[in-house]
Amino acid sequence: MIRGIRPLLRGSTYSGALFAYCGALASLPLLPFAMLPALAWPSAPVGVRYVLTLLVWAVLIGVIGLARTTRRVLVACARRMLGVPLPDPVGGRRRAGSPGDRPASPDRLRTPLWLLLHVALGWAGAQVAIALFIAGLLLPGGWAGAEVGLSANGWTVRPESGWPSWVAALGCVLLAVAVCAAVTSALRWLAPRLLGPSSAERLALAAERELRLAERNRLAHELHDSIGHTLTATTIQAAVAGEMLSADPVAARATLRSIEESARSALEDLDYVLGVLREEKAEAAPTRTLADLPELLDRLRHAGAVVEPELSGELAQVQGTLSRAAYRILQEGLTNALRHGAGGPIEVRVAVVPDGLELSVVNGTGATGAGPGAFPTSGHGLPGLAERVRLLHGEIEAGPYGPRHWRLAVRLPVRLPA
Repeated sequence: MIRGIRPLLRGSTYSGALFAYCGALASLPLLPFAMLPALAWPSAPVGVRYVLTLLVWAVLIGVIGLARTTRRVLVACARRMLGVPLPDPVGGRRRAGSPGDRPASPDRLRTPLWLLLHVALGWAGAQVAIALFIAGLLLPGGWAGAEVGLSANGWTVRPESGWPSWVAALGCVLLAVAVCAAVTSALRWLAPRLLGPSSAERLALAAERELRLAERNRLAHELHDSIGHTLTATTIQAAVAGEMLSADPVAARATLRSIEESARSALEDLDYVLGVLREEKAEAAPTRTLADLPELLDRLRHAGAVVEPELSGELAQVQGTLSRAAYRILQEGLTNALRHGAGGPIEVRVAVVPDGLELSVVNGTGATGAGPGAFPTSGHGLPGLAERVRLLHGEIEAGPYGPRHWRLAVRLPVRLPA
């Protein structure tokens, strides 16, 4: 039964009016404190003391609205009882130091303003609605001697007993319902403007969402490059080790050690990514740079690939983000060469030129453009590479290179240290 009633109350006119009236009642404990200045000034006129009490009462209500806990409670209640889709306040469950963690002062004044309007609408609506309901109960048949009249410019209308009194009572009840609906509508209109995110908070939320998406995108690239390469290489290495196990046990053992090293490296990357996704305090991200390129080429050789590297220039001068990106680009290019190559040599070129870093991977293809042992692919490799290169303001070319070759060429702008 409760489950059936709850949807009727949630977001309805009655729940909204109840929300307004509960807000008014919640301000009652502050009234004795608001009366203290007026009681301390007994010689003041009654009107002055009345206004002073109201002002102090409003100030106390506004001070309570400055607390962030009050804002979170009001948002949750308005979301449930008014049916208004309000997001959680910025700075509620956010990490310290994140964008928008401390809203600007004008934004923080919106909650006290909401609380004051909430209380004012609650008291005004409650008094008018209660008076109308009481009139609607007492008017029919003149119970308790109740009567009502409307006077304007010396002209008075009073409903007589009988059906006129019943019509007047029904009108009072309908007016009371209209007052409740008006109060609820006013609060629903005010809630998004005073309890919803401000312009500054929307910008902070958008910035945080952008950073989160960028981080997830980066992690997806890291997983694709690391895990994809490792699975491709270890699959081929396992097949090679199985063929050499009886003919050349020493080479087979070296291949198995390479598989172990590749798997360990991939596990480090996976542990880091999972720690970030779980929002745990992960260790420093595993860094793979151009200094790790010889190890990468050795793993390919253990997989049976023939690699012909051509390195020129001072690679040690390429550091930081550029070096890590260059390693991942080459890793993806070599992974694609293993997956789709026709078994010929893989040419790898890394050249540091005065105004940039040039990377290229060239591998042979079959007659149809793919090797006979081509692996299934998700199709995210080249688009991910293009996005990575674009973020570094570089250039990328990928496509057929001659009749039976495929070429990946990347040029990255680099500013080398003097």
